[in-house]
Amino acid sequence: GKPVGTCARVSIGQIILSIRTKDNLGIHVLEAMRRCKYKFPGRQKVLVSKKWGFTPISREEYTKLKTEGRVRPDGAYCQFDRGHGPP
Repeated sequence: GKPVGTCARVSIGQIILSIRTKDNLGIHVLEAMRRCKYKFPGRQKVLVSKKWGFTPISREEYTKLKTEGRVRPDGAYCQFDRGHGPP
């Protein structure tokens, strides 16, 4: 028959959705993701990251670097000050 819609090929363990929110809204996001996972076929897991936003560093390390002035927020990511060159 004819294809009805479009779909994406997703590998096992591949991230389907990422959400960044404030800490006080975390329980609402978890409930929304719990309800959302029933819309996808297969078994889905909802995980809470220990990282700061979409950056590769942990929350504790981000707050430490921010107090030292070595990291600047830049939209969904951040810029790192490596300690050389102009500011």
